[in-house]
Amino acid sequence: MDSSENKSKNEPLVKRNEYLWDRSGEPDPEVQKLESLLGQFRYDHPTPALPQIAEARRWSFFPRLRLFPALAAATAILVLAGGIAFMIHGTSTTPIGGQGWEVSRLAGAPRIGQKAIRTDQLGRLGVGQVLETDEHSRASLEDSDVGQIEVDAGTRLRLLAMRDGLKQIALDHGTIHTHIWAPPGEFVVDTPSAVTVDLGCAYTLTVDDSGTGIVRTSLGWIGFKLNGHESFIPSGAACATRPKVGPGTPYFEDATSEFRSALARFDFEDQTSQQRADDVAVVLAQSRKRDALTVWHLLSRVEEDQRVRVYERLQQLAPAPAGVTREGILRLDQPMLDSWWNALGFDDVSIWRRWEHSWSQPTLQMSPPATKALPIPTSPAAK
Repeated sequence: MDSSENKSKNEPLVKRNEYLWDRSGEPDPEVQKLESLLGQFRYDHPTPALPQIAEARRWSFFPRLRLFPALAAATAILVLAGGIAFMIHGTSTTPIGGQGWEVSRLAGAPRIGQKAIRTDQLGRLGVGQVLETDEHSRASLEDSDVGQIEVDAGTRLRLLAMRDGLKQIALDHGTIHTHIWAPPGEFVVDTPSAVTVDLGCAYTLTVDDSGTGIVRTSLGWIGFKLNGHESFIPSGAACATRPKVGPGTPYFEDATSEFRSALARFDFEDQTSQQRADDVAVVLAQSRKRDALTVWHLLSRVEEDQRVRVYERLQQLAPAPAGVTREGILRLDQPMLDSWWNALGFDDVSIWRRWEHSWSQPTLQMSPPATKALPIPTSPAAK
């Protein structure tokens, strides 16, 4: 079809449209009907005198109105695209309430969601967001009211909460080094196998892809907890944890290899009462004065018929304070157990009891399928 035919087909449409602007085109019946209905509202007062500038602006505006359908369509497309983008990304990549950790790059290109942090560029990890480092990248998190966290390569963590009384992250896998100055009990790290609660300290926490973890405390002390199973780890001590089992028994890493190997079997491997009794006997025989830390924890972990042996060994290493009786310990009286812990000189357990009610359980549903576990220093394979 040639251009003359196109022109002839388009001309009637143009003429009909011209009626809307200067009434020179062919009137549309529907438009005439609408004019008749609205005629009763016609403005019939004298037209006010307008300055010349207003008149010029008026007449320059009319030609632009012919573009309005196209502009409206473009605007609608932009609004729709923005709405779709919000639904896809809004809940997962936008920090909530502006609260979060300041993130700086230490090496490589760590990522917050899909955004990589480059040289000299600061990021911000908001609630609900994910920070990941690959094998070539490391990052640092800082909050002036909470502390600092150094994130090693190959780590994935999520910020779960950042509010008064609770600063909570989830370490899915990898290693973090923390130095926390927030009040005790406020900084919490969920792992697939335990909740780590800061009690005013510095520590290193490692979790592998199976959820197996280990924490080493270098200052102060922390608490490990899962389903009522709790461990206290003071400075210089370590504690392993396993999915569905929870935290093992804390120990000092300078203990003998026989001590640590027997303790690892007791915590995670022994299947029978006899196996457990045999490994408890090794731990008690190899224990030193400072290993009262481990022996105290064993009081509530051994079977009832082994508790007397553990009680007697702890009495030799660190005699019970006044008010703590044999009968009370054998029936696991909590105030007496706490009193004996305080007498060991590590810290006041009342700090833990005061904050314990506010701590959540770990994000077990986020743990991936089991893979090869990290070597734990308490096992022979680690030697």
